[in-house]
Amino acid sequence: MIGRSLAIRRAIHLIERAAPTSAAVIITGETGTGKERAARMIHEKSLRCNRPFVAVNCSAIPESLIENEMFGSERGAFTGADRRREGLFEQANGGTIFLDEVTEMPLSMQPKLLRVIEEQKVRRLGGSVETQIDVRTIAASNRSMLQAIREGRFREDLFYRLKVLLIELPPLRDRLDDVPLLVDYFLDHFNRKMNRNVQGTEPDFLDALTAYGWPGNIRELRNAIERAVILGSSPKLSVRDLPAEVVSRHGPETSFTIRLGSSGSEVERELLFRTVEYVKGNKARAADILGMSRGTLYNRLRRYGLPEANGHVNGRSYRHGRNGLT
Repeated sequence: MIGRSLAIRRAIHLIERAAPTSAAVIITGETGTGKERAARMIHEKSLRCNRPFVAVNCSAIPESLIENEMFGSERGAFTGADRRREGLFEQANGGTIFLDEVTEMPLSMQPKLLRVIEEQKVRRLGGSVETQIDVRTIAASNRSMLQAIREGRFREDLFYRLKVLLIELPPLRDRLDDVPLLVDYFLDHFNRKMNRNVQGTEPDFLDALTAYGWPGNIRELRNAIERAVILGSSPKLSVRDLPAEVVSRHGPETSFTIRLGSSGSEVERELLFRTVEYVKGNKARAADILGMSRGTLYNRLRRYGLPEANGHVNGRSYRHGRNGLT
């Protein structure tokens, strides 16, 4: 896991403390915060690292099939069962099983799961013999497990059996200082994956990323960087390469409305100001965007009485109101 923020360092510390043990772990966090990545880290840092890691999305298995999927079946256990089949717990024997979205597991299945975790034995559907297993359980949920208990959707005894250790992963909006590190990581990853040579990012790119709330968390950030690498045409990624929903919440406006009847000089004046504001006073960059020399830009700024440097014109500061410069 990548980051230097206090929130993520706390989570990493718990992961490292949990890993060498065989204790059951619950990982909580919003969708996209990296719960499966955290579970894999625990497994990879454990003595079980050379044994199977089996990930199960409990919300994706129909209730009629979940017992067969989890515990397996004997030949003839039901129509179509023409051979013995190992369940996911047997497949994870010696290693780790990761039960993602565990609060979505049907209530009818929960006492059976509790028994398997406690006794480390499984009985296949249609079978009469229990098979001994050695499986570490890591469970995860993007919802409040205590709320699920209060609503009668999750068994309290199962919760406390799973919750030897609890690790909470913070949402990305609570660790925005980690965004530049994550961007560097994903940029390197996609450069190698796509055989690209994106050399970095412009300041406006990171400004936009750190101003956004990231409801989809790290998964959404990863997708945004992948998109930018695919669409970007410059050596460095800029705000122009980001999705509209990210840009719309960032700093200076990237467009403005022209009223019918405005003179050409009024339109040019507003365009010059907006562009200089957009690049935070970087005149060389503003001139490049406008397709003119720096000298031409300075001459036009003086002509319209716009700021030439550091937000001042002839010693007076300026501000920009709803209807233009004031």
